[in-house]
Amino acid sequence: MAIDLRTRALAKLVVDYSLKIKEGENVIISGGTEAEDFIIALYKEVILKGAYPILKVSPKGLTPFFYKYAKKHQIEKFPDHLDYIVKNAQKYIGIYTENNTRELTSIDAKKIAMRQRIIKPISDYIVNEKEKIRRCTVGFPCPSFAQEAEMSLTEYENFVYSACLQNWKKLSKRIEKIRKKFEKGNEVWLKGKNVDLKFSIEGKNAVADKGEENMPGGEVFMAPVRESLKGWIKFEYPAIRDGKEVSGVYLKFENGKVVEAQAEKNEDFLKTILNTDENASYVGEFGIGLNPSIKKFTKNLLFDEKISGTIHLALGMAYKENGGGNDSAIHWDIVKDMSKARIILDGKVIQDKGKWKI
Repeated sequence: MAIDLRTRALAKLVVDYSLKIKEGENVIISGGTEAEDFIIALYKEVILKGAYPILKVSPKGLTPFFYKYAKKHQIEKFPDHLDYIVKNAQKYIGIYTENNTRELTSIDAKKIAMRQRIIKPISDYIVNEKEKIRRCTVGFPCPSFAQEAEMSLTEYENFVYSACLQNWKKLSKRIEKIRKKFEKGNEVWLKGKNVDLKFSIEGKNAVADKGEENMPGGEVFMAPVRESLKGWIKFEYPAIRDGKEVSGVYLKFENGKVVEAQAEKNEDFLKTILNTDENASYVGEFGIGLNPSIKKFTKNLLFDEKISGTIHLALGMAYKENGGGNDSAIHWDIVKDMSKARIILDGKVIQDKGKWKI
């Protein structure tokens, strides 16, 4: 069966633009078997660059089996082999697909949280050690994501490729203009329907995602000063993690910490995640969606956090490139619609009802 030409174009975009893969580099390609065509296309592009592809392919159904039957010593075993491979690679391509978006729904959340704490040093290395390894997380169409988005597979394929196959040089200029505005800013106030939240970004680095670390890209993100958040926020969009959908999330902050958490669905799970470690109840990221081709919420965070006219907060870890300030085993983004609210930076409205005033 012939590979979709857009799949080849996406592979070439990731190899040439996102990661700029060079001859002689070790390149990890990590993905599930539902992305087989894309894995093949990436493998070929890496070979053509004179680099060395390292395949890390996950068959369907093994993750829920692991969590259901693995004993305590297996869950707590640090994967030394993976750690070695990652620390001897220069580039990492993580393909984001799932065979079944609900396969972990019945799994004990504490088991998953425990495993995440064990493998945290590896994920931290991939995300934060940019001088040693460059990574790109890539969205790829698959039937389970199309179903979550309430689209046919053809419609979802068109959605994914339109979000990714853009003129990134042109879009990057717009994103960079907004990044510079926040880089110079000190205090953010989110005010309007379902939100009244203030926090400081003074001294923090604002970073632009221009499709180099994520594909699709299209956001500006920063780390709020850890203890500065004061106020409350309610998220219109559900938060999805480990196969569980948490809807109607309400968070109240004092001195940066979540002091009250409610949800209309799966509230117990929300509170379990907030108790993962001592820093999970603080915010590690404030992000702003800026991808003009992403206009629909699809329950896929890689795309949803880039929706124009939205913001997102991430509970837990603050990225090193943002200045750090909060170390946690989790990093859980939750997206909010700003079509009936404002972003106020240092007392000036810079976005009103999702429209920029810059």
